[in-house]
Amino acid sequence: MDYIDAIIIGAGVVGLAIARRLAQDGREVLVLESESSPGTATSSRNSGVMHAGVYYPAGSLKARLCVAGREKLYAYAAARGIPHRQCGKLIVATSEDQIPQLRKWQEIAARNGLADLRMLTLAEAREMEPEVFCAAALHVPVTGIIDTHAYLLSLEGDVETAGAVIALQTRVVGGEVTNDGFVLDVEGAAPMQISCKTLINSAGLGAQEVGRRLRGLDPATVPPQVYAKGNYFSLTGKQPFSMLVYPLPVLGSSGLHSFCDMAGRVHFGPDVEWVEDIDYNVNPARVASFEEAIRHYWPGLPDGALYPDYSGIRPKIAHTSPHGTDFLIQSAAAHKIRNLINLYGIESPGLTASLALGDYVADVLEKEAA
Repeated sequence: MDYIDAIIIGAGVVGLAIARRLAQDGREVLVLESESSPGTATSSRNSGVMHAGVYYPAGSLKARLCVAGREKLYAYAAARGIPHRQCGKLIVATSEDQIPQLRKWQEIAARNGLADLRMLTLAEAREMEPEVFCAAALHVPVTGIIDTHAYLLSLEGDVETAGAVIALQTRVVGGEVTNDGFVLDVEGAAPMQISCKTLINSAGLGAQEVGRRLRGLDPATVPPQVYAKGNYFSLTGKQPFSMLVYPLPVLGSSGLHSFCDMAGRVHFGPDVEWVEDIDYNVNPARVASFEEAIRHYWPGLPDGALYPDYSGIRPKIAHTSPHGTDFLIQSAAAHKIRNLINLYGIESPGLTASLALGDYVADVLEKEAA
């Protein structure tokens, strides 16, 4: 049976960021990924937004790791030449009764260290974005976008340069907690078992399944799993905005926002579709609800200008907005098993927080070892 010091299950941006940190610390690391390339399931199916940290309760993991991760990600992208842009965003209230919520977010953002947010009138907002409509807007200058594919490739390169190995199309189908670590049952080119001292469950949409199949882990510690499918439609024609424009969030999503990717394509999304199974097809009939929502803040949306593009599924642990639940990162304090870290509910702002999440997990392991 092969033995590895540390195994990470899942090669999304978070799994790769953890592997990067552990490998650069000199640990022997193996990353197991069930798909044929890193980031296929979740990391590559989002907006590619580098979030500021506006909405998350002060002191929460999402708030702390989003703010720290954003700073790390901007620096990392600049150093590695990864395409990105600090374009800023407007959070818009499209009616007077929504303005108090904007002020509440401004207060939350200030507690999270974002002191440079400014409330704008319609006239001030239109000086920045002539096409926008609102009763008021909150300007968030530090929000940006990044080429997620290029970021994944860079992390993958860092992991391998540091001596770690990424095994693709390799699925963990079971495992057991032992006296000195873990034994995993793995399916890939051939069924096999691998043992390790440290196990990181960063399987995203599959994290709960991994947890339930790990013999010796109390099933009661595995949280519920809820799939929130987010559909994206894209725009034919001219880009309406130079920055991101966000409406008020809805249950399960940050709202149908407008964003432009690094290739210049304009997208809107995600909406929220609660699903039982993983299916990435986008129903063209959802365009009517997209058009209605978008015209609240962009009345000039032309008829027939949207087309169905792609979708993603957020690995949620409850039917709430992304701001209603925190990241759930379980260590021995939660499940009484040393050297096991389970990451559940790593949805938005997981991409933004990824490098900080890597540091956080490494720090937890160091504290347990002390």
